[in-house]
Amino acid sequence: MSKRQIAVFTGTRAEYGLLCWVLREIADHPDLELLLMVGGAHLSPEFGRTVQAIENDGFSIAEEVESLLSSDSPDAIAKTMALGLIGASDALKRHRPDLLLLLGDRYEIMPWAQASLLHRIPVAHAHGGELTEGAIDDAIRHAVTKMAHLHFTAAEEFRQRVIQLGEAPERVVKVGALGLDQLERSPVVSREELEGFLGLPLKTPVLVCTYHPETLSETPPEESMKRVLDALATIPAATIIFTYPNADTGGRSLIPLIEDFVAARASRAVAVKSLGSARYLSLLRLADAVVGNSSSGLIEAPAVGVPTVNIGGRQDGRPRASSVYDVEEDSTRIAETIVAAIDPEAQRASAVSDHPYGSPGAAGRIVNTLASIDLSSLIHKTFFDLPRGAVPDA
Repeated sequence: MSKRQIAVFTGTRAEYGLLCWVLREIADHPDLELLLMVGGAHLSPEFGRTVQAIENDGFSIAEEVESLLSSDSPDAIAKTMALGLIGASDALKRHRPDLLLLLGDRYEIMPWAQASLLHRIPVAHAHGGELTEGAIDDAIRHAVTKMAHLHFTAAEEFRQRVIQLGEAPERVVKVGALGLDQLERSPVVSREELEGFLGLPLKTPVLVCTYHPETLSETPPEESMKRVLDALATIPAATIIFTYPNADTGGRSLIPLIEDFVAARASRAVAVKSLGSARYLSLLRLADAVVGNSSSGLIEAPAVGVPTVNIGGRQDGRPRASSVYDVEEDSTRIAETIVAAIDPEAQRASAVSDHPYGSPGAAGRIVNTLASIDLSSLIHKTFFDLPRGAVPDA
């Protein structure tokens, strides 16, 4: 019997980190064949050309699909998506996989869902049903849900939301958050190795900062970034590790601001294009706080007992652990919240904080489903209506 071919697309470092163990389990499964499609920021030297990290992890890449323009204006992002659609269609036409797996809410995945729909290739979507109301990602996630045929959600709350969008309950599987698999299974990098990679000692307090543009905000991203940097400047003893923002609208404009901040504090601050999954998670375990608006501050950081200073509205709608401190984009309030988060009492409370994303094992649950599900009728969908009375009258 021929193996079932599972295509998986990845376009960013964060998405690849979450998918890594799924990819390994697909590659190792006796009944599955992995077709790995790589594009987006992975192929860009500006963002660290992280395709090399994928290759270093031992994966064979079936297709490299160039689409990312060297601009992040709304027009450039739209054209990047258009180029992505052409590349995705060509790749899917060449390989004709049995199913395509996509993760999350990034604009890079939308063209792959569209092309699969037109080529009549079933789509499985992981991490649907979540909310990030401060970013365009929110709408993209829900749009991909409607183009997908099989759904893997991180929590029951998200499963119910996907069903609310009209997806049949038997096609929506709660598997847990893939970030927890990363934490459990990724190798731990020592403090000494991290310090050697970063080129500076990790003196307490250690702050890990990732700030992405809030793409639905009226405030220019440069102004928001300046407020974050002004707040960090008031904590002179902190060791600060920045990871680069995503290739979102306005993201490139933040990089010079970060680099200037770091250059003025070279003995205790550094900016890294990409840490890689193992280094990032190991650094997270050593951190005193995560600062910014990345989803890792709401998923992985609470899981390792590290407080998060979550800035602005990008992650609005996600469930929160009690170790997450939400704060508006105001320099004074951000600084005060960082100070509160690194206080010894807050550190002790975060170490025993609750966590809303279940337990590790999502990768295995996903791959077992991909191997066993009947594909013969998956491409055909019926809209699942909620019971009468479940929707309020107008």
